[in-house]
Amino acid sequence: MLQLKNITITHKKDLRELVKDFSFVLNPGDKAVIIGEEGNGKSTLLKLIYQEALIGEYAEYTGEIQRGGNCIGYLAQELDSSQKEKQVLAYFNDVPGFFDKTPKELGEIARLLGLRQDFFYEDRKVETLSGGEKVKLQLAGILMQQPDILLLDEPSNDLDAKTLEWLETFLQDCPLPLIYVSHDEMLIEKTANVVIHLEQIRRKTLARHTVARMGYQKYIGERLETFERQEQLAKKERSEYAKQMDRFMRVQQKVEHQQNIITRQDPHGGRLLKKKMHSVKSMERRFHRQFEQMKEFPETETAVFAKFSDEISIPRSKIVLDFTLEKLTVPMEGGNKENSGAEKQCISSSGKNEIGNVHAPKKRILSENIHLCVQGPEKVVIIGKNGIGKTTLLRKIAKELLGRKDLNAAYMPQNYEELLDFTKTPVEFLQKDYSKEEYSRIRTYLGSMKYTADEMEHGIGELSGGQKAKLLFLKMSMDQNDVLVLDEPTRNFSPLSNPVIRQLLKHFGGAIISISHDRKYIQQVCNKVYCLTEQGLALQD
Repeated sequence: MLQLKNITITHKKDLRELVKDFSFVLNPGDKAVIIGEEGNGKSTLLKLIYQEALIGEYAEYTGEIQRGGNCIGYLAQELDSSQKEKQVLAYFNDVPGFFDKTPKELGEIARLLGLRQDFFYEDRKVETLSGGEKVKLQLAGILMQQPDILLLDEPSNDLDAKTLEWLETFLQDCPLPLIYVSHDEMLIEKTANVVIHLEQIRRKTLARHTVARMGYQKYIGERLETFERQEQLAKKERSEYAKQMDRFMRVQQKVEHQQNIITRQDPHGGRLLKKKMHSVKSMERRFHRQFEQMKEFPETETAVFAKFSDEISIPRSKIVLDFTLEKLTVPMEGGNKENSGAEKQCISSSGKNEIGNVHAPKKRILSENIHLCVQGPEKVVIIGKNGIGKTTLLRKIAKELLGRKDLNAAYMPQNYEELLDFTKTPVEFLQKDYSKEEYSRIRTYLGSMKYTADEMEHGIGELSGGQKAKLLFLKMSMDQNDVLVLDEPTRNFSPLSNPVIRQLLKHFGGAIISISHDRKYIQQVCNKVYCLTEQGLALQD
């Protein structure tokens, strides 16, 4: 059994409480999901439960964690740099229990995860794996250790449709109690039986949490019903109070008026009025107490995003993209390593070797005969199995669109570090002319998106994944981009934020070319779905 008692987590830099007086018991059979807006401490809480040292650099905590001697398996949101540098075999060599597994047992783990039988012995570097393969790599290492409890930070990130279905089944059938963070609403709806909701209300000055032992849809439904009842009751009480105050004010004004016209020749009338005024003052105090005891309007943390301008539009007849690629390739691991460093000098743009005695590094073909045409304000999504080259293809598409003069395109990569300088602050990233007016406007925009004053001055590297994504969306809004090239646009947003961003993208007046495994994004935003296969792009029904 895992038990948390009165846990309070405080951010060291701005002294903001991320979690306050949180108590929770993880029981057998519990499948608990942690939800909340970006930057509310979901991953921090998960790290703390696993190992206090993981949050030591940026946060401190009070309270008690009782792990009961259980073996806890933890899947991190990101692999660290040293792990990425290793070959796959070297990664598993460091996993406790790897050498104790029989080929049959390893084969069973590979089958469960949809991996090849020889995956564990590959010499590919971990950093060259696709996002989905990296998640499967970590899950395989965890399963080899036979844990008693699972902690999973974004296990659904970058998984293809087939693996997402596996993950749903795995979580549903898993006999182990688990706590996980996920942004995939469909996964949460199908798997969670406990909801842990972390909130930051009153402009992120007050941490609040809710633990509900029920499914996600039921929790959201009951939460909305409770808030609606509370709001209706608050409105009713205030309406009644206003009517009573109106009657009281009329009585008070009448008494004050009579006081003004009473003369000293009528002392008896003066005493009666004094008595009446005392009664009026007593009534006023009673009304003030009544106001203080009234139901408050529900305090909720709402998801806020930058709004794209209604003026953005692309004519329906305009060809946004007419892209053809004969072969989609990546360098083959274990190829000609001696000459790999000379590739840029020796290989022409056509891909032909220009120097006869120097061999080009070997290439692995991912897909062939790719053609994609996007016309007008289409919302296109590319799906496909992990490792097929979707991100590699999208980078090539982005490179072509970013060079166009007749379009104002923007690219949002899966790895935000490709665009964001993590040492800069959010304000510095968005600034162009460095004027006082621009500085003030940017802070206003960031404030409307729930960044605190401290977060605006933090280095971008200190922000959560969702806050970094918000920053990129804000830049696209400010730059008035009419073509968005998005690699997994919803992957770091909470299940509470995702409905908002789906609506923004659905009503965006320009064109969108994206990669996604988010089933609700695909259903609600995209009007064309292509599947990338070894034979090219296939339009889905």
